[in-house]
Amino acid sequence: MKEYDFYIVPTPIGNLGDITLRAIEVLKSVDLIACEDSRVTQKLLNHYDIRTKCLSYHKYNERERVEQIIKTLEEGQKMALVSDAGTPLICDPGSVIVKELRSRGFKVTSLPGANAIATFLSQISREDEQFSFIGFLPKTEQKIQKLVTDYEDKDLVFYESPNRILQTLNIIKAVRPDAQIAAGRELTKMFEEVLVDNVENLIKHFEENIPKGEFVVLVYRAQNESDDKTITDKVKLLQNKGFSPKDISVILSELYNLNKNKIYKICINK
Repeated sequence: MKEYDFYIVPTPIGNLGDITLRAIEVLKSVDLIACEDSRVTQKLLNHYDIRTKCLSYHKYNERERVEQIIKTLEEGQKMALVSDAGTPLICDPGSVIVKELRSRGFKVTSLPGANAIATFLSQISREDEQFSFIGFLPKTEQKIQKLVTDYEDKDLVFYESPNRILQTLNIIKAVRPDAQIAAGRELTKMFEEVLVDNVENLIKHFEENIPKGEFVVLVYRAQNESDDKTITDKVKLLQNKGFSPKDISVILSELYNLNKNKIYKICINK
């Protein structure tokens, strides 16, 4: 196996069984593991009997750790970088040290592994492969509204916390009241929940069921006139096959992530 100076190692986003065999091998073989929170990482290391020492490396001390990490590597030691969950550098620390290491000629590699975005999108049907991932949303209502409006013609994916999800959904509803949304939380865990519905119904759901766990959210691109014609054509085809308006709204909403009420209105107005 080719050796590197610095390994970027994804860790499970929930289920500890989702770590790869190679990740375990690397974490056991390196001399030091840079991690966000040693208490979180230690649980994983203990689970797999990994005895490697840890060094704190998080967004508040990234720059001050650079020289220490470089000194460690210059001494001939190997290091790995992990985040609390998922893949480092994807909305997690790591960019500062990786940029510096590559500029100084160190050999850096990344292992494949757990990632909340891929895990979520792999169970959500979409019209095509294009989407825009923006990480965490800005804090202010005005900036969120502008972002949702600017990305209206694209599938927009972002992370959100459970204590902000209702507020965010209401902000989205204000600028796109008919928005179709997919929301996933507690991915890979026992209480995993992935919902696809219009924004109003999701607000009602989370008002009645207090959310826990970090969210990955997709706001579907807005339907245009040609999309509406396509929906109408599909409605007509199913009506000719004898399906009721209720059945058609359920079928098309499930297959194409469309708004049930919108489809039902098209059915009864034809």
